[in-house]
Amino acid sequence: MDTNIDWIALDIVISDDWQDILIGEMDEWGFEGFEQETDRLVAYIPASRLDDSIREDLERWLAAHGRGAHIAAERAYAPRNWNEEWERTIQPMEVGPFWVHPSWYPGDKPAHLTALEIDPKMAFGTGYHETTRLLLRALDGLVRPGVSVLDVGTGTGILAIAALRLGAGSAFGFDIDEWSAVNATENAWLNGVQDRFSVAEGSFETVPEGAIYGLVFANVIRDMLLTYAEEIIATVAPGGDLLLSGLLAGDRSAILAHPPYAALQTVAVTGEGDWIAIHLRKP
Repeated sequence: MDTNIDWIALDIVISDDWQDILIGEMDEWGFEGFEQETDRLVAYIPASRLDDSIREDLERWLAAHGRGAHIAAERAYAPRNWNEEWERTIQPMEVGPFWVHPSWYPGDKPAHLTALEIDPKMAFGTGYHETTRLLLRALDGLVRPGVSVLDVGTGTGILAIAALRLGAGSAFGFDIDEWSAVNATENAWLNGVQDRFSVAEGSFETVPEGAIYGLVFANVIRDMLLTYAEEIIATVAPGGDLLLSGLLAGDRSAILAHPPYAALQTVAVTGEGDWIAIHLRKP
């Protein structure tokens, strides 16, 4: 971020569960820096960019999704290096069989864990959100040597990279957000899997025609999982595994009752806090 311009900080009261999802939305509206605390998110935007349209979009989103979330305060800031301050909030963590850390803070990896070096351009996909952690834990003992992987909505690429680090043969990921292709590719190089991980900007039209995969991730919002259920399932090889997340506990019945998913075998449903992940297998 430019350290020579003035910024506006919006202090938003919002539960931890919804913060990373809101960050994804606010990035699209031009916000460039975020500080996350318990039930509180501070979002920064250049003062010249914040207008009534963005405020209205944010207020509508909070009213629809935030369970009482609201903008508590607005402050003006002189130039500061927000990148440095944000980087200090990303700490190493143990998630299932993995030690997840950014390149600028490697920490001391426990000997029994597999390292994942993830430098995020966004908070989502660092391992900090419950949905990412649920899927990382699900990989323990699931990845077969040489299996092909598809990562729907790849973000930072963390899930595909994790599978490759556990022995998957190749991975393809796509995301509609333009930052993702660059960020996921950078993270593939950091983890030495760049020769086995391809990333594209877009949606299902980027998947090679007729391609099927032994392991498919889809960590996206519920509406996308319902809307694109047939496209998602078409990419799963017979006998292959499908891991779904981005789901609240209350979404379980809607997903499992949806005809395309109901035709698959339910292997497991796991949860953390208000969030769940669903493991399905294609006959």
